[in-house]
Amino acid sequence: MRKPEHIGIAVKDLSSSIPLFEKLLNTPCYKREIVEREQVETAFLKIGDTKIELLQSIDPEGVIAKFIEKKGEGMHHIAFDVEDIYAEMERLKDAGFSLLSDSPKEGADNKLICFLHPKTTNGILIELCQEK
Repeated sequence: MRKPEHIGIAVKDLSSSIPLFEKLLNTPCYKREIVEREQVETAFLKIGDTKIELLQSIDPEGVIAKFIEKKGEGMHHIAFDVEDIYAEMERLKDAGFSLLSDSPKEGADNKLICFLHPKTTNGILIELCQEK
């Protein structure tokens, strides 16, 4: 892993959350994107080299909707930039971590992504990200 890539925050409503985080972080939202496969709409803000990804479910049965229903709005995951997602997935599997998929998926912001199961990472959902 090279560096933290972004912090994902689950929100109920992007239309109210974007202005809140723009004001809080004193920076504009620079990108919105729908990721159908993940049933989510994302919005990105950037501070220095770190990005904040706001995540709103586009499906009442989606992963983010279920997360918010169970835990409320808040931090959803921490993403790390990796050079070779396939090698990193293999390294982590060999080290005893559980992956939520056997191969990377297409994610927001032109990335290949894979998540680690929080049961193997002290309750934190970890995302691996590689630029496509």
